[in-house]
Amino acid sequence: MAAGGRAPEPRVLVCLGALLAGWVAVGLEAVVIGEVHENVTLHCGNISGPRGLVTWYRNDSEPVFLLSSNSSLLPAEPRFSLVNVSSLHIEALSLQDEGNYTCREILNVTQWFQVWLQVANPPPSAPQCRAQMASGFFMLQLTCRWDGGYPDPNFLWIEEPGGVIVGKSKLGVEMLNKSQLSDGKKFKCAASHVVGPEAGASCVVQIRSPSVLSEPMKTCFVGGNVTLTCQVSGAYPPAKILWLRNLTQPEVITQPSSHHLITQDGQNSTLTIHNCSQDLDEGYYVCRADNPVGVREVDIWLSVKEPLNIGGIVGTIVSLLLLGLATISGLMLYYSPVLCWKVGNTFRGQNMDDVMVLVDSEEEEEEEEEEDAAAEEEEGAQEREEFPKEIPKQNHIHRVTALVNGNIEQMGNGFQDLQDDGSEEQSDVQEEDRPV
Repeated sequence: MAAGGRAPEPRVLVCLGALLAGWVAVGLEAVVIGEVHENVTLHCGNISGPRGLVTWYRNDSEPVFLLSSNSSLLPAEPRFSLVNVSSLHIEALSLQDEGNYTCREILNVTQWFQVWLQVANPPPSAPQCRAQMASGFFMLQLTCRWDGGYPDPNFLWIEEPGGVIVGKSKLGVEMLNKSQLSDGKKFKCAASHVVGPEAGASCVVQIRSPSVLSEPMKTCFVGGNVTLTCQVSGAYPPAKILWLRNLTQPEVITQPSSHHLITQDGQNSTLTIHNCSQDLDEGYYVCRADNPVGVREVDIWLSVKEPLNIGGIVGTIVSLLLLGLATISGLMLYYSPVLCWKVGNTFRGQNMDDVMVLVDSEEEEEEEEEEDAAAEEEEGAQEREEFPKEIPKQNHIHRVTALVNGNIEQMGNGFQDLQDDGSEEQSDVQEEDRPV
């Protein structure tokens, strides 16, 4: 080996490599675990007693010189130093420092010691647990991950309550059958790493059976479309949702097709039936939610009907309205003819002032007739005897006034007086026609 900090000559390294290969075949080595960014010390054999000349090598594809107790040889890197004239001290470890290291000591005889350095780093976050269905719906798969650490942590699955150990592995995956499951049961994953923390870390999963909710009845018109909905909640792991027909034959799973459209959003599923047919589609449908913890179902009755005749319905409604109006009008005519007469005059545009003028003219005529009667009395009694007295038309005035004021009782009396007047006039005419 050359002095003055020169690296060993190639032929020396070749011999060293052969010796190391033979030594490695024996399989004698120590394991040291260091943490990233921390310092570590590798010991060369027995640390007590006198020491000889010590040299450290890194074994990659071929031995690489690191440092020696011979002060004339400089270290390969400033991070390397000797402790107690024999142990290799490495500062600020990195993942690249992991590997196989060899120490050669010359004291009376030459001895070789090998050390395996493992550089580790703990995971930066907490472990994550989850449960999922395995294939076939008969098994539950528990998975625990604690990413970011090196080397891989160890996982222990424990059933709670009770503390029964379910499984232990470096993968963190355990398979459970249905006999080990029940609604609400918890499973805890306890993870540990070589560099800590001492208490390790853990996470918990709780399994639940599903709950199903849907409308109990739906209606579809022949040739139309209808959508059945199914809402699943509370299931962990998430349930698998299936649509079935509850027919006389064994239940048949409904598959997506041009006639049946099945969609799922999370734990909500819909079944849309196109071009409804009474023979093919009417009946019970089943929404089934299934996970390893339990199975839940809900029935939905689908009724398929003929389309409604909208035109006939509208015609019937209009006919009923017209019949109602006619009935009301008839009742009004029967119980209140005066009201109907007034309403009729209003629609005809007749002015009520004409009636009042008629009353006024009748009163004036009555005054004139009274004056004429007085004059006739002055002319002589003979004429009064020969001609009957003029019947006052007061009754006409009462009748017209009652008609204007809407007094039904007076109007009735007026009608009766009119009839009496008519009979009296008829008797007078008969007396006049009778020969004297």
